[in-house]
Amino acid sequence: MDAIITAGGSPQPNEPLYPFTQGGYKAMLEIAGKPMIRWVMDAIAASPYIDRLLVVGLPSAADLPCSKPVVLLENQGDMTNNIRYAATEIMAHNPQAEHCILFASDTPTITTEMVDWMAQIILASDAEVIYPAIARSVMETRFPNSKRSYTLFKDTEYCGADIIGLRPQVANSNNPLWEKLTAARKSTLRQAALLGYDTLFLLMLRRLSIAEAEVMISRRLNVRGRVLICPYAEMGMDVDKPHQLEIVRADLAARAEGRV
Repeated sequence: MDAIITAGGSPQPNEPLYPFTQGGYKAMLEIAGKPMIRWVMDAIAASPYIDRLLVVGLPSAADLPCSKPVVLLENQGDMTNNIRYAATEIMAHNPQAEHCILFASDTPTITTEMVDWMAQIILASDAEVIYPAIARSVMETRFPNSKRSYTLFKDTEYCGADIIGLRPQVANSNNPLWEKLTAARKSTLRQAALLGYDTLFLLMLRRLSIAEAEVMISRRLNVRGRVLICPYAEMGMDVDKPHQLEIVRADLAARAEGRV
């Protein structure tokens, strides 16, 4: 299957990472000797389940050596259109393609083991969208100072992962709700309101379980969706703020030096 890596973000002057990027692409931030996206690409490329990597959002001149074929796709203006554009390219290349995996370029601590785990679940499932959720206890045990935002469900607190299983046909669909949900991805309450105020009400009262949320989201979006409880904190350790950049730089420097 193919992997889509979203890499088009460039922090603006009012955003926390701007002092580090100075108008450049976040994906190209240096971490332990190489651009952040290269850590993601190397983990993906080593997986036997991945055939090609589609990097969407970086310029065609980007220097991204890789052991697997890489397709560089131009930025289409926002994340939804970037994903849709990549899905269109997948289907043009292979009209029979049934699966792909969506990665964010700012999760550099992921490993090939995690890519393999996700790919195996995708291939064995009939779900059209598979969205991993990471328990707060898992995240804070691995990255105690990450300061992630969590959603309070009936059973426990979760944060979302940045690796998603998708059917290319679903990713390429023209559902206006997808665009609104993607735009609201940093706010679970905004997403819940888009899905319906009954969902928002239940979430705020902590009366919504993960299993119930899966059913409601699938029904509202008209897809076969699955929320997957994820044991890997690295799949949700994205870099949005300076302290998170510091965490992953220290973590990957230790890995590069063989200290972990």
